[in-house]
Amino acid sequence: MATLTIRNLDESLKTRLRVRAAERGHSMEEEAREILKENLAGKSAGTGENLSDVFRRLFGPENGVDLELPPREPMREPPTFE
Repeated sequence: MATLTIRNLDESLKTRLRVRAAERGHSMEEEAREILKENLAGKSAGTGENLSDVFRRLFGPENGVDLELPPREPMREPPTFE
């Protein structure tokens, strides 16, 4: 396994990590691994959440963003290669 050292970590961020780890019964190191795994290994890949689901969750009407969809237009005729 690889070793990772993080320097110049903001003290408030370190405190938040320590509190989060304690709440979950993890060490800070284990909690940091879990955070990295969730965010880099594709958290949405295992949950069935696709990109449109993520956008709806982050930018949907319940979050104060309600965009009007443009009207659909008929498709153009495909080109002919004669």
